[in-house]
Amino acid sequence: MIATLPFQDRTVAVLGLARSGLVAARALAASGARVLAWDDAEKGRAAAADLTLTDLATSEPLDWAALVMSPGIPLTHPAPHPVAARAAGAGIEVIGDIELLGRAGTGAKFLGITGTNGKSTTTALIGHVMAALGLPSAVGGNLGIPALSLPELGPDGHYVIEMSSFQLDLINRLRFGTAILLNVTPDHLDRHGDMAGYVAAKRRIFRNQQAGDTAILGVDDSYVRDLAADLSHGPARLIRMSAEGPVAGGIYVADGQLIDDLDGAAVAIMDLGPVPTLPGRHNWQNAAAAYAACRVAGAAPADIAKAIATYPGLPHRQELVATLDGIRFINDSKATNADAAAKALGCYDRIYWIAGGLPKAGGIASLAPFFPRIAEAFLIGQAGDEFARTLDGHAPVTRSGDLATAIAQATAAARRDGAADAVVLLSPACASYDQFTSYEARGDAFRQLARRIVDEATR
Repeated sequence: MIATLPFQDRTVAVLGLARSGLVAARALAASGARVLAWDDAEKGRAAAADLTLTDLATSEPLDWAALVMSPGIPLTHPAPHPVAARAAGAGIEVIGDIELLGRAGTGAKFLGITGTNGKSTTTALIGHVMAALGLPSAVGGNLGIPALSLPELGPDGHYVIEMSSFQLDLINRLRFGTAILLNVTPDHLDRHGDMAGYVAAKRRIFRNQQAGDTAILGVDDSYVRDLAADLSHGPARLIRMSAEGPVAGGIYVADGQLIDDLDGAAVAIMDLGPVPTLPGRHNWQNAAAAYAACRVAGAAPADIAKAIATYPGLPHRQELVATLDGIRFINDSKATNADAAAKALGCYDRIYWIAGGLPKAGGIASLAPFFPRIAEAFLIGQAGDEFARTLDGHAPVTRSGDLATAIAQATAAARRDGAADAVVLLSPACASYDQFTSYEARGDAFRQLARRIVDEATR
């Protein structure tokens, strides 16, 4: 935990006492701040019995030096939380735990990663490469590790921080020496008002950069290409990267080959095709971004390539969890929208697809180019009827209802068909909250069910 934070002997309000909020409240208190903590849920308040609990919507006096708010709480849309509105009306700064880490004055460098999809893999991959090369680093943020629980790093260290759009809304002064924007597709529009608000939130990762800093942007979608054009005037160095083909002066992937053109020499660094934990073009983009960031950090190209080749992968991101008679069970529970599911659907040729859950705007119509790859779809959750209508006439559909039924039916169908390269793929294109508490819980359940099926079939 970080030893010293700002706001000693001053009053700081902390709203939201889940993982990051609770760690922030305790870290502030340990650093000498007077902490007033609150969570609207009784469960959150119960976890913070050691803190001073105060209903921040009504407490007086309003003498807070700052309001530290958990990113899951609405700041502006669809309506600001009453405490956020109260703080804004009084001119009180509203920040998040990652901003606090930035103000701790450790001297370490900050490397931030954002994007609609791929940011967790890219963050973990950068952390893996840095650890393999002996570069002092700590990985956290939206990946699930609260920023203020990270170890204190000195001037030679790198905080590698995954940033969601919600977390970026809670940054004021934090400067990312290296900032990565992978991609932007419509998501979280209820929290940002519209697409312009969402793009503006993503752009905040570059807001405090200075000369000598680096902005790395994936230019495979129009939103990021437009941002790259704006940022090309500085003050930070701009590196464009692509998984689609050549980018002059940047980092790109062509036919699976990672190419470094930073010095204008278009040097082939490695073949990404054989790396089993980075399948598909979307993971090539993640690898290109991670390579660029580690190059900026001073690592040698050959060393980076060697470390990328040993990346172990992340749970719930095209995670191979079991194999039975040649059938692979792939846990891609993190694919909570259609764009994320497209990445997995594009990687396999014969798919027994488990999809559904709490639907998001737009449904799965955008996935039509991948429907010929679907041997059969097994639909779960609230999205079942909607997805069945979209798939009608394009792929066989079974309305399974729940995950346990879906995986049993998908396995039976794949074994009956006996096709080579069959994949039972959980890539839901939906949020999980209708049947599970999180995408992690959904993925864990899939993993357990798949392994049970394999155990019972091989006894």
